Amino acid sequence: MFSDRLNGYLRTAARDDALAAFIVAILLIPQSLAYALLAGLPPQVGVYASLLPMLAYAALGSSRVSSVGPVALTALMTAQAIAALVPADSATPGISATDAALVLAAETGLLLGAAALLRLDALASLLSVPVLQGFSTGAALSIALSQLPVMLGSPARGFNAPDVLAAWWRSGQWGQAPTAAFGIGALVLLILARRHAAALLRRWLTPDAARLAARCAPLAIFAGAVAIVAALQPAEPAAAHGVALVGALPPMRLPIALPPLAGALWWQLLPSAATIALITFVSSLAVSEGLALQRGEIVVARRELAGLAGANLVAACSAGMPVAGSFSRGAINAEAGARTRMAGVWAAGFMALAMLLLAAPLALLPKAVLAASIVLAVLGVAEWAAFAQAWRYSRSEFAVMLGVALLTLFSSLAIALATGVALSIALLLQRTARPHTALIGRIPGTEHYRNVGRHQVEQTQGVLALRIDESLLFTNARQLPGVIAGYLAQHDAQPGALPTRRVLLLMSPVNHIDLSGLEALRALHASLARNGIRLDLSEVKGPVLDALRAGGWSAWFDGRVFLSHHQGMLDEHGSAG
Repeated sequence: MFSDRLNGYLRTAARDDALAAFIVAILLIPQSLAYALLAGLPPQVGVYASLLPMLAYAALGSSRVSSVGPVALTALMTAQAIAALVPADSATPGISATDAALVLAAETGLLLGAAALLRLDALASLLSVPVLQGFSTGAALSIALSQLPVMLGSPARGFNAPDVLAAWWRSGQWGQAPTAAFGIGALVLLILARRHAAALLRRWLTPDAARLAARCAPLAIFAGAVAIVAALQPAEPAAAHGVALVGALPPMRLPIALPPLAGALWWQLLPSAATIALITFVSSLAVSEGLALQRGEIVVARRELAGLAGANLVAACSAGMPVAGSFSRGAINAEAGARTRMAGVWAAGFMALAMLLLAAPLALLPKAVLAASIVLAVLGVAEWAAFAQAWRYSRSEFAVMLGVALLTLFSSLAIALATGVALSIALLLQRTARPHTALIGRIPGTEHYRNVGRHQVEQTQGVLALRIDESLLFTNARQLPGVIAGYLAQHDAQPGALPTRRVLLLMSPVNHIDLSGLEALRALHASLARNGIRLDLSEVKGPVLDALRAGGWSAWFDGRVFLSHHQGMLDEHGSAG
């Protein structure tokens, strides 16, 4: 059976997967180094996080093209978590940045695994679109700002705007000419390659081939930088005329071991790990679902949790760092024609081979060039247009998006994320605290009932017809009697209006009534009864009616339930539906 499946795979999909993986590996080589340095870790940590974690995701995940490994956002979150625990000038014995990164990866994996076991994939809804877009944009600006000193040769470091600018001011050194030449030159060439390489290559290649080949242009720029450094023949292995280099990488011997088991360290990093786990799941799921939608495929959220959990746990046991799904690598994987998750296995193999063959030249790669690649990558995926759309659509959600972006840029990621979630919940409570209702009437000549404020309708004297447009829950139910009382006052105040003898609620939009909603209906029923007004319902959904009956409403409800709203409007004395 296994041999048949293997032979079938080799015949049908292996070639496409291997080609896509080769292109992804080319992009992953500099990214793995860059994101490890962004996280404040040795460059080889990014390499290790790009190998076995991809195999774990291939075994457990559901997306055929998602590429798991180091990404800019989790790298920045890792950097902030480590910096809070292990400051750069700390001499605390027994705690290192690499140990902290391993624990973060392990805790992230365990939290994601627990969420998968408990079927908590609905946690993705905690981050609304405005929060996620504001967060990603603020993080992109923070990452870009943190890389500017590296790109220009300044010793200033930091992970938000105040820290970077203050460190830059204190250092009194805005940059070094040789480093700035590498950094700015690489940034300009990368921008030109992104904009014009595909068009230039179409002179010799097909459009699809030219587009894929253009994706590999950054590797040529990195190779050029390495060649220039090699020509300078630095006297020191980690610098060339003052230009900081990646430096010698350790031999390619993948260390397999459990992460540090120090209880105090795990406890201190748990809040950061929870934040990283949430962002990892939400951002990776968004990437996987977006790519799957383009390909007509289905992504299973629970399996994504399991795949990401496995990838992070493996990273923790193989000297890596927290990992997530990458949009850029996933998009390239899909565009290059990957057909199965085995493309990730191929990519890990190519990555390992590249590091065996290219470790020596990569040691000569200037850090400024890697910083330039990070700046271009993060600014390219920032959600700039989302702010204009939010401004047009909802000013309150625009305010949430902008607030989260500014907090991310000027404070910490954890504070920005917590504030964004709190603001989103506050907006939700504000919008649902008063149940939305509509006064409705009949479209002439039909049995359809619509909002009197939007359509020309007919109303029945003595009957107040209202549509309840949302479920009655503890967040809004207590307002129901007051809302109905307001409509009654307006209705009875109209010149020549007959006294209201019935209130008929169209309940078709109501999907659930909790205990608070049941008590609100009881209070409304009693209030109307005291004024000689009967409460009737129409088009109550079966599960909702079952819940009402289970709640004992027949002991106090003496109105009628009608199968259709039109029947309820016409039937004054008919039997209950």
